[in-house]
Amino acid sequence: MERDERVFLMGEEVGHYQGAYKVTEGLLARFGDRRVIDTPIAEEGFAGVGIGAAMVGLRPVIEFMTWNFSAVAFDQILSNAAKIRQMSGGQFNIPIVFRGPNGAARQTAAQHSQAMETFYVSIPGLKVVCPSTPADAKGLLVSAIRDDNPVLVFEDERLYGTKGEVPDGEHLVPIGLSQCVRAGADVTVATWGKMVHVVLEAATSLASEGIECEVIDLRSLRPLDHATVVASVRRTGRLLVVHEAWPYGGVGAELSDRVQREAFESLSAPILRVTGRDASMPYNKRLEDMVVPDAKSVVEGVRAVSAW
Repeated sequence: MERDERVFLMGEEVGHYQGAYKVTEGLLARFGDRRVIDTPIAEEGFAGVGIGAAMVGLRPVIEFMTWNFSAVAFDQILSNAAKIRQMSGGQFNIPIVFRGPNGAARQTAAQHSQAMETFYVSIPGLKVVCPSTPADAKGLLVSAIRDDNPVLVFEDERLYGTKGEVPDGEHLVPIGLSQCVRAGADVTVATWGKMVHVVLEAATSLASEGIECEVIDLRSLRPLDHATVVASVRRTGRLLVVHEAWPYGGVGAELSDRVQREAFESLSAPILRVTGRDASMPYNKRLEDMVVPDAKSVVEGVRAVSAW
């Protein structure tokens, strides 16, 4: 916002309340109410205002208090943000960022716990990213704001308290590039978001059994850097995909399809997935724990793909 006066922030409670999760703390005092705008509870409305602002040259950052609430604005994102550049023959760019927390928090129940990236990755015209570390949260957001296309940034509420080294000054993480966060020779495990931390915990446990996992943090879900995963699978011969979203369709299924087509001759076992259960999220703590993948279920998945 200091670098580019066209960048402004808009959403519910982003200003005076400083964000539901305090992500926008201090911005209202620093940039004023023309650039940090509190909105009514009307996601479709302020998403549309943001798209219109992008059409005339501004660079809006639209916060959804949770990505679950983006369902109200789905038509704006699907029909306008993703399509206006093509429908206008390139006369309008839509340099807009939609961001907010995604997936299960803790006891937020069925309507507030969905991994919404699975809906948006299928839409041409959108870019979708999902940071797992503080450094990537900064680098991907900066890249998203500077991109001339609509970029959806899926954060995780349970990661907001995560600490880690963040480069000072200019720091961009390229959209469309995954990262190997743990080297290993036995099984490739591809994942993103807070599941990266779950997988790394499982990988540490598996190492004591002599199974070394190579962990790939996809980071960018559309465009999807499957080439990095393919290169890893050609070394390990096995792939496990881990994600919180429902099993039907989505990034896990897409990645599995691409890898089996491009590295079939290297596979020593079928590609397996560990996913959220095919059910709406319960409110009960114990039932919630049964729905969301954990380190134990990842360990079982790695053992299963290693057993072939």
